[in-house]
Amino acid sequence: MLRKPLVYNLLLTAILLLTDLMVHAQAPGDITAAAQAFLQTLDAGAKGQTMFAYNDAERLNWHFVPKARKGLPLKAMNARQKAAALRLLQTCMSAQGYQKATSIIALENVLKVLEGRGADDDYRDPGKYYISIFGTPGREKLWGWRIEGHHVALNFSSVNNKLAAGTPAFLGSNPGIVPSGPEKGKQVLKQEAVLGFELLNALDKSQQEQAIIQSNAPGDIITGNRRKAMLLDPPGVPFSEMTARQQQLLKQLVGVYIDNYTKLYADLLLKEISAAGWDKMHFAWAGVHAWGGGHYYRIQNPAILIEYDNTQNNGNHVHTVLRDLKNDFGDALEEHYQAAHLH
Repeated sequence: MLRKPLVYNLLLTAILLLTDLMVHAQAPGDITAAAQAFLQTLDAGAKGQTMFAYNDAERLNWHFVPKARKGLPLKAMNARQKAAALRLLQTCMSAQGYQKATSIIALENVLKVLEGRGADDDYRDPGKYYISIFGTPGREKLWGWRIEGHHVALNFSSVNNKLAAGTPAFLGSNPGIVPSGPEKGKQVLKQEAVLGFELLNALDKSQQEQAIIQSNAPGDIITGNRRKAMLLDPPGVPFSEMTARQQQLLKQLVGVYIDNYTKLYADLLLKEISAAGWDKMHFAWAGVHAWGGGHYYRIQNPAILIEYDNTQNNGNHVHTVLRDLKNDFGDALEEHYQAAHLH
């Protein structure tokens, strides 16, 4: 007889596969309708666990480590509820972004085996990812939602039935490359690494001297889970001093992060980046120059901050974060919404 944890993991895997097929067959969809459909699957107790006021302090309480969280965990949902929760995620992410997020969740099973944990040990558990909704989803209302657990922490805000804010956004991968087992060689956050190394090694000697801010990579994302992110020093090599090929590589690397979202929201981020100035964009590096040891990079201009860190587990444990320096947690959106409603 199969044990309950194994049955649950098999069920979650099947749901992830099903919704992965769905996301390639459907348009991004209606974020408000998806949230309302998810809430309709919940009873009163589950709704009470899921819903918070939009201005509740919990909305800003974000983390990317395995710890106890508020919200409704996937493991407490039945198959219909999980499918509806994942459908909500699909309305905010591109096929690429959705695939990354769900693959990272599924890596909990791989990590559990690699760490030699027993069947009843739930420290690594794909069911310990939590859904929280802030405010009441409505087409003209300001509301938000979050999916958060170990290595996925995505925060969204919506108004007028549009995704208007999608950061802070954290995606991690442990292992960075699966070293053994049926999924040996799998690398969920591959382009983040490949393009980072390609850009670094495309720089000439003087550019590298400016880009490399220290010889050893920091132990983790420097901004951590701070409420407010800010530009970091030293900034590294500026976009304005790069060749056309180097600039193209940097734009490709930025695209890897913003293209995790729907095209409409990715275009909004790109507009913010362009308005702040590509000439004000910088690329900084720390650590080794090839996979196999600790390495780190960051990309920043006055609009965005991207950090990538891979130092843990001998350089096989990736953390990435995207911060909107003006609109994390929908800050600018909320100010605009409140001002409009006052008038």
